[in-house]
Amino acid sequence: MASHIVGYPRMGPKRELKFALESFWDGKSSAEDLEKVATDLRGSIWKQMSDAGSSTSPATHSHTMIRGNASVPAMEMTKWFDTNYHFIVPELGPDVKFSYASHKAVNEYKEAKALGVDTVPVLIGPVTYLLLSKPAKGVEKTFPLLSLLDKILPIYKEVVAELKAAGASWIQFDEPTLVLDLESHQLEAFTKAYTALESSLSGLNVLVETYFADLPEATFKTLTSLKGVCGFGFDLIRGTKTLDLIKSGFPSGKYLFAGVVDGRNIWANDLSASLATLQS
Repeated sequence: MASHIVGYPRMGPKRELKFALESFWDGKSSAEDLEKVATDLRGSIWKQMSDAGSSTSPATHSHTMIRGNASVPAMEMTKWFDTNYHFIVPELGPDVKFSYASHKAVNEYKEAKALGVDTVPVLIGPVTYLLLSKPAKGVEKTFPLLSLLDKILPIYKEVVAELKAAGASWIQFDEPTLVLDLESHQLEAFTKAYTALESSLSGLNVLVETYFADLPEATFKTLTSLKGVCGFGFDLIRGTKTLDLIKSGFPSGKYLFAGVVDGRNIWANDLSASLATLQS
């Protein structure tokens, strides 16, 4: 049995990144100063996780997208499910053109590797990305966002190919929308997406992570049948019914990533309860 961390706070033990970002926004420091603080924090966090036997790669946001500027309005931010964290809502339409513009995931994987830490790059899954987007201004509100799946998958293939070339052995796709009450065509989008990615993912260990709630039975079956995926993560703190599905039908030869530590209150986690869940 091994341990794995789904995510890790990137602000620093004394909120160093928050203060560095605010200093940059106020014009009191440069972008280079901000990046140095972020780089130093990433290094210390990766080492801490590695020393504990776990690793993961956190993500950051774009300054212009959040704050806006004289010519670009700030994009909408909304709560990440029922947490106190927020995310930038992508605004999409039928004419959108996706491109591989940011190599952040690859660059930070290489950065950690240079420090002697082999991390697990984490990407938001393609279906969750589209399901959490909204039609752009001027686009009909009924525009089917999942119709863009064929447009965005080639970008995922590019990212995966570059991560493989960099030496990554694991990749984690976060697909938390799987805990929602999805319609049949939305579930089919997951099957379609990972079938299309299967050849690109060949040679990698691929984890699809869910969290925040139980998975409906039909969703559980869809998830655990995805092509090219060898590991599945579940929230067994707030998703207590999912444990019954695991006991009755988890596929053989696959990795189970059991979420047994409450990320909302790790300091008060009931370790005996976590152990009991694992033993069950």
